[in-house]
Amino acid sequence: MKALFTRSAQSSFDRPDSRERLSPRRSFLLAAFVVVVWIGVAIPMARAQNTPMIYAESFRQGAVRITEEAFDAKLTPDNATYRERIKDTAGNDRYELTITPQVLEGTKEITSWRVMLRDLHHTIYRNILLADQEASTDAKDNLWWLNPNRFSPVPVRAKRIMKVDGFYVVIQVMDMHFTPLDSPYLDSMAVHFAFSNSDPRASK
Repeated sequence: MKALFTRSAQSSFDRPDSRERLSPRRSFLLAAFVVVVWIGVAIPMARAQNTPMIYAESFRQGAVRITEEAFDAKLTPDNATYRERIKDTAGNDRYELTITPQVLEGTKEITSWRVMLRDLHHTIYRNILLADQEASTDAKDNLWWLNPNRFSPVPVRAKRIMKVDGFYVVIQVMDMHFTPLDSPYLDSMAVHFAFSNSDPRASK
């Protein structure tokens, strides 16, 4: 029994280490890869946590509900205007969403985009994405204005939620780019829209 124990001990301790030892270069590359992956996960999470949400209710409060949908608008100087028809629950066109650029006076440089929602049955109202019909600097009256200026009433990347009639509109700027980079002139903006009959805040 004693000899058996001795052989077992020797076979255990004398066996060469089969684990591969990483070279300094491979260790560095592995560490760099881990850091890149961590940054790729951490930054979007931090942005999501820091993104403000602003809720308001339109001056238009009725019972009309819509066919739920979500879509993205890719805006550039060459495709600066966007238009989408929103259907009611019967499948008929009921509202029209339009996005138009705001340009610097005397130039073609885009400084922001404006979102408007119009009721095709009540065209007297040019834009129902307003809490009040009178213009103001309150955030609730400017959810329609996608303005990256730091003095804008609404932070450009804020998640904007507005209740209109019997449904909710979600607007959120997902990405944007300036040319030159240090200028206020936009050369692209990606905006996400969602139309829902249930309050999107309840799903958080």
